[in-house]
Amino acid sequence: MKRLSIIGIGAGDPDHLTFQAAKAIAAADVFLLVDKGEAKHDLAGLRHDLIAAHGRHPYRIVEARDPERDRDAAAYTAAVEDWRSRRARIYESFVRDELDDGQTGALLVWGDPGVYDSTLAALDEIDAEFEYEVIPGISSVSVLTARHRVGLTRVGRPVHLTTGRRLAAEGATADDVLVMLDAHCSFAGAGDGFHIYWGAYLGTPDEILISGPVEEVADEIRAARAEARARKGWIMDTYLLRRVAGSG
Repeated sequence: MKRLSIIGIGAGDPDHLTFQAAKAIAAADVFLLVDKGEAKHDLAGLRHDLIAAHGRHPYRIVEARDPERDRDAAAYTAAVEDWRSRRARIYESFVRDELDDGQTGALLVWGDPGVYDSTLAALDEIDAEFEYEVIPGISSVSVLTARHRVGLTRVGRPVHLTTGRRLAAEGATADDVLVMLDAHCSFAGAGDGFHIYWGAYLGTPDEILISGPVEEVADEIRAARAEARARKGWIMDTYLLRRVAGSG
């Protein structure tokens, strides 16, 4: 049987790699690296570095270009599902054409494969015989709270994990809201009484951290985000919105 290891590699710091993940890299025969383009070459670079550090020869690296997603489509969910299905065809081809029976292929996934990532859903669409395991990784959520020295949860209170798009449409639906990727800085519309813990490029040398009452730091975050995206060509950010006691 062909096998796949879906390996969480952390949020950007090579030291985020767990012992379990390092062992899984060492056990892999073939690696699939999906390239997101020149603007994000540093994302691919970390993967190459981790394979060089922990892989055991002989191994092969297969590279493929990530399908483009229609970011102007009116139907956001349909556009994402179409992109995910095209990504699934890449995985299917990898399993079918690049792995021999008994070999193990590996996908190195940014952060944790179980947190805000499409890899596992795409694997469900593969029409091929294989088995796979998932190796958890340190997510940007864990790095965010560690860097800001705050806990994700508070006693007796839920945390709502959502996107900037949904936050803009629904507002803050809990006293603690964790937002993944917010191109439009939707935190500015959360209302009074919220403190924000914001981070971008978490775990990397380009890491940016800003925190404070939303009304006081919103413009600073907007400016930092715009400058960083213009400079690097891409940005990944995460933040925690926390309602201050006695407000709302």
